Amino acid sequence: MKHLVLGGVRSGKSAFAEKQVLATGLAVHYIATSQVWDEEMASRVAKHQQGRPAEWQLIEEPLALADTLARLNDKENVLIIECVSLWISNLLCLEDEARLVAETNAFLKAVDAFQGSLVIVSSEVGLGIMPINKLARRFGDEIGTMNQKLANLTERVTFVAAGLPMPLKSPP
Repeated sequence: MKHLVLGGVRSGKSAFAEKQVLATGLAVHYIATSQVWDEEMASRVAKHQQGRPAEWQLIEEPLALADTLARLNDKENVLIIECVSLWISNLLCLEDEARLVAETNAFLKAVDAFQGSLVIVSSEVGLGIMPINKLARRFGDEIGTMNQKLANLTERVTFVAAGLPMPLKSPP
């Protein structure tokens, strides 16, 4: 089962996604895409780490998600990707358009080909006002397009707001 979990900042999307993979009862690979650039981000990462089961295998991968998915592509594997929006930010900060296109295309192909259980966490940023600067608008465009493509590739899509999961797409 492939499951896309969307929500805003502090919406409860991560906790919901973690409950989904925990419910499988199988060993979990937790793919973290964040990079720690300041103390505030370090604090956020530490909170996430403290809330996860210690037996989950942590894989820190800020850029090459497709390669990681390909390496772990096995019907017995359970993966959670936390999160696509940070990954897109990392790619945009490289200021390398060819790499952005190559990595996002490869990731979508890897998601499509993945045979195990996959829970993908991403931020929904399209509910606010139009951002004031070019980079923020570009990020909104990239993550919005990526979320749409992921929604087409996954059997289940859940939007989380105020800690409440709202199914957007469920298997028949």
